[in-house]
Amino acid sequence: MGSQQGSTLSTNVAGLVDGSSACREVSYDDSLPVYVKELIAGGAAGAFAKTAVAPFERTKILLQTRTEGFQSRGVYQSLKKLLKQEGILGFYKGNGASVLRIVPYAALHFMTYEEYRVWIINNYPSMGSGPVIDLLAGSLAGGTAVLCTYPLDLARTKLAYQVVDTGGSLRSGIRSICAQPAYSGVKDVLTSVYKEGGIRALYRGIGPTLAGILPYAGLKFYIYEELKRHVPEEHQKSIVMRLSCGAMAGLFGQTFTYPLDVVRRQMQVSYIYSC
Repeated sequence: MGSQQGSTLSTNVAGLVDGSSACREVSYDDSLPVYVKELIAGGAAGAFAKTAVAPFERTKILLQTRTEGFQSRGVYQSLKKLLKQEGILGFYKGNGASVLRIVPYAALHFMTYEEYRVWIINNYPSMGSGPVIDLLAGSLAGGTAVLCTYPLDLARTKLAYQVVDTGGSLRSGIRSICAQPAYSGVKDVLTSVYKEGGIRALYRGIGPTLAGILPYAGLKFYIYEELKRHVPEEHQKSIVMRLSCGAMAGLFGQTFTYPLDVVRRQMQVSYIYSC
């Protein structure tokens, strides 16, 4: 229950910019190339939103992975415990990796969505240009962005998973086979994991991630476009209306694929090597 609450709270904001169509329509200086506009929109909005919801994102990870001391707590109690044990900065542990990831992730999502959409329309004209195109293009764009940025997502999870107790020692979740190593930062996670298991270790959990992101990204674009079609024409350019449609689309997509997100997090933090 607590982890689902954490997901809902963070999705309401992050779902708006994590490759969403709402930000895709923000206008910028016409002198800039289209891909530069998309990089600015996706990167800046994504970094801002991830930082805004970082406390809820970290709480969600701790609840999903059943980290010691957080298994039976809800969102509010978990936030209080984190504040007491790690201070304000504890809310943002792993957020650096999240921001490093969301900038290229959102940019890739924006750009490849348009490219996939045009490619599908040109190569399969019989499909028309309706919501099915948005569903397919969104799924392909989401899968592409995930594949290119997954190691940073792994690093974000492993850093957020480490909780420093009042005695200064690290605690890890009950699902690890043996004690997790202590990571000092993004670079340390990536180099340590690579030394332990090579490229495959950096992509541990990619299966359920792709299984979740393909329908999630596709549904998000599809629902957003469908909701927008029902908005009166005089309100379609309203940023509030676009954000509202984006929030509802992201919330539905996240809820639908949430079980796979739990599987992904638990696979990311499991330590499969011999102690």
